[in-house]
Amino acid sequence: MSLTRNVDLLRRLPKLNALRLAETARGAGEHSPLAEVSGFGSNPGNLRMFAFVPAQLQQARALVVVLHGCGQTAATYDLGAGWSTLAKHYGFALLMPEQQRVNNANTCFNWFSPEDTARDSGEACSIREMIAHMVTTHGIDARRIFITGLSAGGGMTSVMLATYPEVFSAGAVIAGLPYGVASNLRQALDGMFHSPERPARELGDLVRKASGHRGPWPKISVWHGSADRTVNPGNADEIVKQWLDLHDLPLTPMAETVVDGYPRQAWWNADGETLVESFAITDMAHGTPLGVADNDHRYGMEGAFLIEAGISSSYHIAKFFGLTDWIRSSAPAEKAAPAPSPAPHLARSIRVAVAEPQPNAKLKAKSNAKSNAKPSKKAKRGLDLGAVITRALTAAGLMK
Repeated sequence: MSLTRNVDLLRRLPKLNALRLAETARGAGEHSPLAEVSGFGSNPGNLRMFAFVPAQLQQARALVVVLHGCGQTAATYDLGAGWSTLAKHYGFALLMPEQQRVNNANTCFNWFSPEDTARDSGEACSIREMIAHMVTTHGIDARRIFITGLSAGGGMTSVMLATYPEVFSAGAVIAGLPYGVASNLRQALDGMFHSPERPARELGDLVRKASGHRGPWPKISVWHGSADRTVNPGNADEIVKQWLDLHDLPLTPMAETVVDGYPRQAWWNADGETLVESFAITDMAHGTPLGVADNDHRYGMEGAFLIEAGISSSYHIAKFFGLTDWIRSSAPAEKAAPAPSPAPHLARSIRVAVAEPQPNAKLKAKSNAKSNAKPSKKAKRGLDLGAVITRALTAAGLMK
């Protein structure tokens, strides 16, 4: 890559308003429920650890790891994306690692640095040690550990899912990049701005080589704004391809729905469990999409790289993780809406477009209804038409 092209790439990096971000960080820190934890174990990546554990927790106890983007802190990203509010409402523990400026001038996680992206090394190892500390200290169920992140935090989410796949049940990448596509700054910039296409098998092999794990693999949810000029939206397609190869799923979506006005694609296994989903946030720039959730609650607030889009990514990610069915005992029980009756003409693999209701509609269509519920396995042989229809409707987001 020529020096001229390198300079052009660097010129296109987002300009971070240091004073504004510092002021936001101070305000977020003063009101943040996050508590810093020291002495959590080995810390070769020299990261800081912040955590929030609400008084009431789901049984079995779950943990969500959240990785902030460049120019952000754990507290500012939590304030913006609303994860501690979600954690309190739905009863799960929260871990938010924080980058230090001494490691990266823009406080980005070093998702492209070989010493920070290998198993048992650097920043990846530090985050793994934090997770182990949370599991031991708070009795977290090892089968209910999840991870998500924005931008560089999204890139580091890909790193953690690849290097420690046995640790996580699921992950979510927002405006991030696939694992293994860069091992230096030049490759990282090229991946961010151009997102070179690679064969699915090649992308999957990058993950398979990162550990000795051979499955089962974590589920993944991918989010990206179509107008992102910082991280090319093509990276979302590459992440999806990487994980479709690992899950041995076809490139063609099994369902296409509309959620809060935005297209969602989904792929599921033989049991009807959604393993890969992808949201394209039309006309949105680089950042985390915010909005009102299905329960009419708002999580987070606008800020740098935290964008009002009419859809709460944090809520839908928590839903994908299977964390939103639990409500604190002090909260009133929600009345379940009746399930729609199956359409007899639907086949096993479907392509669905769900119209978004008007804002004044009495009930909001939940087109992203929980898709990890397993359908009946009564029919081991032959075609069970009822089970096929139920599985298709569930994965398409038309039925619980």
